[in-house]
Amino acid sequence: MQAKVKLPRIFDDNMVLQQHTQCNLWGKASANRTLMIKTSWDAKTYRVPVDGNGNWKGQVMTPSAGGPYAITFDDGVKTTLKNILIGEVWICSGQSNMEMPMKGFKGQPVAGATHELMYADDKELRLFTVKRAASLVPLDSVSGQWSIADAEAVREFSATAYFFGKSLRTSLKVPVGLIVTSWGGSACEAWMMNDWLKMFPQVNLPQSPLDVSKTQQRCPTALYNGMLHPLIGYTMRGVIWYQGEDNVSRAHYYADLMSSMIKGWREEWKQSDFPFYFCQIAPYDYRLIDWHYNSAFLREQQAKIEQQTSNSRMAVLLDAGLRYGIHPAKKQEAGERLALLALANTYKVKGLPDFATYSSVTFDHDTAVVSFDRSKEWVYFNHGTSSNLFEIAGSDRVFYPAEAWISRNHVYVKSDSVKMPVAVRYAFKDWVEGDLFHDGLPVSSFRTDNWDK
Repeated sequence: MQAKVKLPRIFDDNMVLQQHTQCNLWGKASANRTLMIKTSWDAKTYRVPVDGNGNWKGQVMTPSAGGPYAITFDDGVKTTLKNILIGEVWICSGQSNMEMPMKGFKGQPVAGATHELMYADDKELRLFTVKRAASLVPLDSVSGQWSIADAEAVREFSATAYFFGKSLRTSLKVPVGLIVTSWGGSACEAWMMNDWLKMFPQVNLPQSPLDVSKTQQRCPTALYNGMLHPLIGYTMRGVIWYQGEDNVSRAHYYADLMSSMIKGWREEWKQSDFPFYFCQIAPYDYRLIDWHYNSAFLREQQAKIEQQTSNSRMAVLLDAGLRYGIHPAKKQEAGERLALLALANTYKVKGLPDFATYSSVTFDHDTAVVSFDRSKEWVYFNHGTSSNLFEIAGSDRVFYPAEAWISRNHVYVKSDSVKMPVAVRYAFKDWVEGDLFHDGLPVSSFRTDNWDK
């Protein structure tokens, strides 16, 4: 008997396939037959065997960016996908600040959304949002559909991802496909496999569907199984990620946790060390939700990921938070800074600015001298010639507000209350508005000590 070819929802009309690659395709067809796949861009036909259970997997060679094209699948009954573009594909994942749509959440707008929606029409920007699904076991399919960017589609789509994609479209001038798989409040552990979590004894792995239903997006492995596993193998360029708020209460092992997650994703995708760019969580006063943890420790852990994981970079958002809201309105900064990293590091666009990072500190009597890396344009204070975000401590580990000033590419820090300083901290609190910059970009909060508190 012959049956119409069945494809996962991620393969559909209006999709974008990654250019210049052997692009993976898979699905269901008549068992024990040969499936014929014809690509309109080169009129080539591929013969793909279908196993006894009706499963098949094949690859097609994609050309340079362009389209629209079609792909026809034929195992005796033809199925044709239309209006396909070839270009750049990115997976966009994380929790609520990645999920937050252009229309915002109720009473929580996205800055500049009205302007963006009025001019959002772009037939070469394609959008796919994976619907929420938590599962104890890996699923094979997701729910969602590809949309062409217009006001209606963009309004419901991730604002961070949209600004990222828009920036790539403007700079690269090729079609861009964005696949958002995110869930507000999700834990990093939820996006990982069981095996990757075994090295973290503090993580309680789920044993039954009831464990998943109780905690859903915070349940370890549940979103990997329900919202990522069905996408693995979709040929893409890289990943952008905005997550961490849920992990503030257990920040001390986040760098190792997320580095393990990235390694695991790469091993599963089998696309070598694809680029992984992520947002550092923006400042917010966590006391407003009765969390008595300093989120600066989580930001510090995020900064360590760059050092631990190849081909990964962090977009700093220390100037883009919201004191009274965990969902800051400045999503354009988030998306564009992720795009900045992609353009500079993946697409090798020259002349773009970079995020300076804390490098080292020396102590000259009562004054600390702080140095930076990636800072050839020199650091500066964004509002005047001084900052009130620096603290300094002596061997008693008591921090005092400090005077800070800049000479050339160094920040000098001192306080009359500390005669022999041994440690400096900058913006190392939940809520701050970062004022230390380099080349138009904020410098991350940092500390020179390794004390527990």
